[in-house]
Amino acid sequence: MFLEGPAGRLEALLNQGARTATHAAVVCHPHPRYGGTMHNKVVFHAMKALNGFGFPVLRFNFRGTGLSHGEHDHARGEVEDVRTALHWLRQEYRLPIVFAGFSFGAAVGLRAACPDPNVAAILSMGTPVTPVDERGSYDFGFLRECGRPKLFLSGSLDEFGPQDALQQVVTNAAPPKKLVLIEGADHFFAGHLAEFRAAIAGWVRETLKTD
Repeated sequence: MFLEGPAGRLEALLNQGARTATHAAVVCHPHPRYGGTMHNKVVFHAMKALNGFGFPVLRFNFRGTGLSHGEHDHARGEVEDVRTALHWLRQEYRLPIVFAGFSFGAAVGLRAACPDPNVAAILSMGTPVTPVDERGSYDFGFLRECGRPKLFLSGSLDEFGPQDALQQVVTNAAPPKKLVLIEGADHFFAGHLAEFRAAIAGWVRETLKTD
């Protein structure tokens, strides 16, 4: 399917949810300049964890990725792509939204999700707190004003999210918030995807009071 975004069509996939779904969700992919797409394994497993609760889950390719129109915009226009996805979900389902983003998808998606009144909870996976973009590092100072429930989920060996730097981001973020580090996992949670999914599922049950 395609969403109509500000830079043209955005290629998307929707995993249908249950008729009794309490929330809808969107999952954003990692950096397209380094091979990130909506088919990324971490994105897929996040979708499966959220869809397991009966939530409809939307994935999409950022501008210039896959069949999506436009060109990569160095984390600027991509925020508008996330807003497009959030708006579509709200119009389609009229349900509170769970935002999930991995790496680049977290860095840009948090900027769209935090001020959106329809977003009920936020999942930041592999939060990139060291530079991964040619334009420099990401600024997470806006999280001081982000009062949505937030899970920061990373590997203890994440090369783009050293524990001390990630802990500082979490400390500076507004509550409620939770940091979960999967011991021995790298940025892509290689060999630890079952633990990754279990961590998401546990947080969803705890935060949204749903089975």
